[in-house]
Amino acid sequence: MPLTLVTEVDQLIEQTTAYYPDADVELIRRAFERCKAAHDGQVREDGKTPYYYHPLAVAGILTFLKLDVTAIVAGLLHDTLEDTSVTEAELRREFGDDVVRLVEAVTKIGQIPFKSRAEKQAENFRKMLLSMADDIRVVFIKLADRLHNMKTLEHLPPNRQKHIAQETLDIYAPLANRLGISWMKQELEDLCFQYLKPDIYAMLKVRVAKRDEERHEFLQAVIETVKERLRAEGLPGEVQGRPKHLYSIYQKMQRQSITFDEVYDLTAIRIITDTKMNCYAALGLIHALWPPVPGRFKDYIATPRSNLYQSLHTTVVGPEGEYIEFQIRTEEMHRINEYGVAAHWRYKEPGKVIGRHERVFNWLRQFVEWQRDLTDNRQFMESVKLDLFHDVVFVFTPKGEVKEMPVGSTPIDFAYAIHTEIGEHCVGAKVNGKLVPLRQRLSSGDMVEILTSPSQTPHKSWLKFVRTSRARAKIKHWFKVEEHKRSLELGSRLLEREFRRQHLPISQTMKSDRLAEVSREMGFDSIDDMLRMIGVGRLATAQVVMRLQPQTQREQAKPDFQVDSSQLVRPTGKKPEEKSVRVRGGKDVLMQLSKCCHPLPGDPIMGYITRGRGLTIHAIGCPNLRALEWDRNRLVDVEWDPNIEGTHSVKLAVITLDRTGVLADISSAISNARANIARAEISTREDRKAVLDFVVEVRDLEHVERLLNAIQQVDGVITAKRVKGW
Repeated sequence: MPLTLVTEVDQLIEQTTAYYPDADVELIRRAFERCKAAHDGQVREDGKTPYYYHPLAVAGILTFLKLDVTAIVAGLLHDTLEDTSVTEAELRREFGDDVVRLVEAVTKIGQIPFKSRAEKQAENFRKMLLSMADDIRVVFIKLADRLHNMKTLEHLPPNRQKHIAQETLDIYAPLANRLGISWMKQELEDLCFQYLKPDIYAMLKVRVAKRDEERHEFLQAVIETVKERLRAEGLPGEVQGRPKHLYSIYQKMQRQSITFDEVYDLTAIRIITDTKMNCYAALGLIHALWPPVPGRFKDYIATPRSNLYQSLHTTVVGPEGEYIEFQIRTEEMHRINEYGVAAHWRYKEPGKVIGRHERVFNWLRQFVEWQRDLTDNRQFMESVKLDLFHDVVFVFTPKGEVKEMPVGSTPIDFAYAIHTEIGEHCVGAKVNGKLVPLRQRLSSGDMVEILTSPSQTPHKSWLKFVRTSRARAKIKHWFKVEEHKRSLELGSRLLEREFRRQHLPISQTMKSDRLAEVSREMGFDSIDDMLRMIGVGRLATAQVVMRLQPQTQREQAKPDFQVDSSQLVRPTGKKPEEKSVRVRGGKDVLMQLSKCCHPLPGDPIMGYITRGRGLTIHAIGCPNLRALEWDRNRLVDVEWDPNIEGTHSVKLAVITLDRTGVLADISSAISNARANIARAEISTREDRKAVLDFVVEVRDLEHVERLLNAIQQVDGVITAKRVKGW
């Protein structure tokens, strides 16, 4: 769907009045003048374009979504509080409370100190989602802002381009999809693809254009055939070809491990008719013309997707034996499929969506209910991504109430969706009257009954198969509380044992004011916090006892080592790999690189305190690390030493066409990239493709990326990627 960026205020007003004839034109013009004056002297990243062109373009995108005047005015002013000297009071006086509320909601977190940029971004996104729960217009403004930034990304340095594109692909494109705005989701994905995989993007763009040119006559003939049959049967309908966007083609190639030449359905044919009954009639007509491909029919009219998408999908074996995909829908369905919630802009009160569109926001309302348990920003962002990337199944309670769950959900997810206590005490489940394992995946139409016991508590193994972020967060929260209790109890016992060894009165010393003073001197908020650190092995009892003693006795009894809440003891002698990582704010820490994810210099990393073995360094995103995140006390911020030397082992998986000499060519490419092959294995699949596994010595992540690019240039290579768990 073509989107023309607005560059003049008259153009913005024209687009607004086209769907809203009674719009307050003077208010829009006044907001533009305020925006232009506030940003006077500021320019965009290219160094010459006046900055006000950005908020003007954002407001123009909002007219494309047919938003109200308040949202358009807020779009024009969305950067004023953050980037100019304009105050909240001034905006409120000139434009009213609603506009200020929207502008504040989309304004980034200010000068609050954060440990990292990732933490600040997570907090900004948390703020946006919570504001969005109160007023849906917030997210439309943020999406429009992100879309225009992506369209002008070429002026930023490459590292920032990739960072912003990845964040957009992870969060904003799925969010647009969740809201049912398909054209925006596709445009964001293709823009991200352009910056994250520029070589593949350029190749696909050229080859798709060439294929479209070659198949144009074939597709036009198919379209004319369908039009004639519709007319002959008296069925009204518009028939049009719809090329698939580049990122979806790339995803299909990756998902199915196929080459571009093996992708047949680059273009879908869309039939838009007037009624739901005629959709099914058109489907019967298509199946009468050409045989359908088994397993490729989807009825999203009878069971709409959670983002309101409705359509019939079928793939047939068309003329000359070629596969053709058809999508059949009504005009109303088509409008909703393109604009989602924005297709029907109605309010009971400003910003409140009504009617069936409320279904789209069930996930958001549930998220707001339990997000308070997610104090850690990394866990918060992982949970949001988990909720954004899913399709749904519909399951029933024994009373017939329908619950919408992500695909892959289990009875444990279902139990937590009903109530936290039911989840925590779940001992079993019946699906359709039969006892099933708790890890069984639920299907649409299942009737689920949860069996509970007061003595039951959550199992850590549940974290391996639960699908919903709500269940995952509640389970982790339970274990965090329990771990705190156990750590406190263990810390108390260890300290009492040390008091006994030092012949100190246990009861009197544990309750003494001096022990509270010692805990404060060591940087703890309370005695309980200090005891928990003893319980998890991050503080030695000898340190506490030494501080309790008078100064003269302390000097006589100094231990051979020192431990505080940010450091661990390190034995003499160190492995070579220990030199590659350092603890932020600490030193002399025993550490080892994890064997489950094999992190490389350049990978984002996190340390986990393992009792008796110091820090184990994991790559952020490692499944084992995610399973340990419930125990936040043992996670430590670490970073790669910039002076690191030497090599690290990495496993590469390469899929190629099975041709003579391909192994020699790939080995040569690896050698030319200055990497050493430590091990190589090759096998052949039934589809005449070869699978090559290499273990290669590399310096860092950048070296791996250059190596993969070199391999992908070899003739016959289909995919080449790094294997993180091996």
